[in-house]
Amino acid sequence: MQDAGSITRRGFGLAALGAALATLPGLEGTALAQSNAKPFAAWVQQFRSRARERGISDATYDAVFRGLSPDSSVFAQDRAQPEFTELPWQYLNRRVSDWRIATGQQRAKQYAPLLTRIENEFGVDRRVMLGYWGMESAFGDVLNNPDHMKPIFPALAALAWGDARRRKYWETELLNALVIVERGWAKPKEMTGSWAGAMGHTQWMPEVWLNMGVDFDGDGRIFPFGRPDDALAGTANYLVKRGKYRRGEPWGFEAKLPAGFNASLADNKTRRPLSQWADMGVTTIDGQSLSKYDDQARLWLPGGPGGPALLLLHNFYAVRSYNPSSNYALAVVHLGDRIMGEGAFETPWPGGERALTLSEVQEVQKRLTAVGFDTGGTDGRVGAGTMRAVRAFQEKAGITPADGYAPIPVLNALRQGR
Repeated sequence: MQDAGSITRRGFGLAALGAALATLPGLEGTALAQSNAKPFAAWVQQFRSRARERGISDATYDAVFRGLSPDSSVFAQDRAQPEFTELPWQYLNRRVSDWRIATGQQRAKQYAPLLTRIENEFGVDRRVMLGYWGMESAFGDVLNNPDHMKPIFPALAALAWGDARRRKYWETELLNALVIVERGWAKPKEMTGSWAGAMGHTQWMPEVWLNMGVDFDGDGRIFPFGRPDDALAGTANYLVKRGKYRRGEPWGFEAKLPAGFNASLADNKTRRPLSQWADMGVTTIDGQSLSKYDDQARLWLPGGPGGPALLLLHNFYAVRSYNPSSNYALAVVHLGDRIMGEGAFETPWPGGERALTLSEVQEVQKRLTAVGFDTGGTDGRVGAGTMRAVRAFQEKAGITPADGYAPIPVLNALRQGR
C-alpha cells in the first residue's frame, strides 16, 4: 500500500468552505454571567495574591492595574455572537476572496525565506501558515485597527472578575498575560487583541503565547506583533506539538462520489482507509483510483448532497486543533491552497453563485459608503463593517434575506440607485 502523499496535487486540489467565526471552547451560544459580589477595585486587591503566587511582582501588577477599568463591553459582545448566519459557500466567498488571495501571494513572496525556515524547522507547509495568517488577521492588516483590536487587560480583567461561569479560565488567562509582561516580552499597552484576548498575527490567547511561542527572530523575546516571525513560528510549533501535524502530508482532497452513493456515510466522523472508500466507488475529483492507499480518511459533504465531497486526512484535523471547527479549518487550508495557485472546487455548491471580483467588492463598498452605509474602508476586504453595511442596505431596499452577504443582485441594486 502507499501513502496518500503520492497522489498528484490535482487529486488533492480542494477549495474550501468556510466556517463559523472563531469561538473559544465552552463559550458558544451562552451569555456570560457578569456577576461578582465584590466591587472591581476590591477584586483587584484580592487578586494580587494570585499574581504573587505566579511570580508576578507588585511592580508589574501595579503597572498593569493602575487606572485600569474593566471593559464591560465584552459581555455584550459575547451575547451578540454570532452576528451573521452564513451558508458554507457564502463564508467561502467572503473569506477566500480575491483580496486575501492576492495579498497572500504578495506575502508569500515577501516572506519566502521565513516560510522556508518554518518548513525546514517545523515541517508545516507554507500554504497552511499563509492560510492561518490570512484568516486570523488579514496578514496583519487589522492589528493596528482600533475597531478590531483593543487593549486586552481591561477585557480579561472584566471577564475574570465578572464571568461567574468561566471565572477560573479567565483568571488563568489573565495571570498568563501578566507573566508575559513580567518576562519583559511585551508592555501592557502593546497587548491588543480581540474582545476575548486573542492577540497578534495569528491571534494567540496568552496561554498559547506563553507556552507555544518561539523567539524565531532572535531578539530575546517572544512577540506576536510587528514582524510575523515569532507569530508564524509559534503557530507552527502549536500545530506540531498539540495538533500532531505530519511533515509532508496533504490535508485532504476533493473527491468524486458514484451515482447512488449513501450520503449518510459522509459524516465527517467515521475513519476508513482510502482503499475502503475506493471499494465504495469513491475516486479523486479527476477520477484517480484510491485503491492502493491505506491512509485513514473521513468523508464530508460540507454543503450537503450534490455539493463538493471532501476526503479529510490526518493533517486536516491537525489544522483544526487551532480552532475546533471543521468549517474554520477548511477555510484555512483552502485559502492557503488558493494562494499557492490551486483552483476552486470543481463541484459547484448547491444554490451557490460566483463570488464578486475584487473590483466588484470595492464598487459595492464605495457605493454603500456614498449612500450613507459606511463600510469602514473600500479596499475589497470584506469584514464586519462591510457585512453590517450590506445588511442595513438590504433591509432598507427590501432585499431578502438581509444577511449581510453581497451577491450580484445587491451590486445591481446599488447600481440602480435602489
